[in-house]
Amino acid sequence: MKKIIIAVFVITIMTSCNENRNQELNNKSTKNTEIMEKQEKQKIEALLNEYQKSLNNSDAKLAQSLYTKDGIFMPTQAPSGIGSEGILKSYEYVFSQIQLNIEFHIEEIGVDGNMAFAVTSSNGTVKIHANGVVVPETNRELFVFEKLDGEWKIARYMFNKTK
Repeated sequence: MKKIIIAVFVITIMTSCNENRNQELNNKSTKNTEIMEKQEKQKIEALLNEYQKSLNNSDAKLAQSLYTKDGIFMPTQAPSGIGSEGILKSYEYVFSQIQLNIEFHIEEIGVDGNMAFAVTSSNGTVKIHANGVVVPETNRELFVFEKLDGEWKIARYMFNKTK
């Protein structure tokens, strides 16, 4: 009987230790996942900063380079730029018409594996080349990102005016 009691006691202790070990591993895994997600969000923020730079410098080539090869740019009241060449032509057209001076405000970034999204708003000014008039510019934006070869790229981008 004594052997049975000792065996049950040992099994109970081992089970308890194993549960604690599993919980520690789960906590470490969760913490590692949170750290990795934070790092990915920082990479996406850097991409959005580079995109903002391309807009404010009217740099169509830089804007194009931030998209996937099959990306889609969906500007308000203009045809979509589809694929690398379509995106370049869309930005060249936009920049021939206006000069932007805007700042993005990141409201949300979500990451799930090799896909991510960002909801942003932007405000600043736009200079209309046809007449030289500078007017306020405010938009809300939705970005979809894809991670290719370890690098985040814009897969889809759509915006609309809020005022």
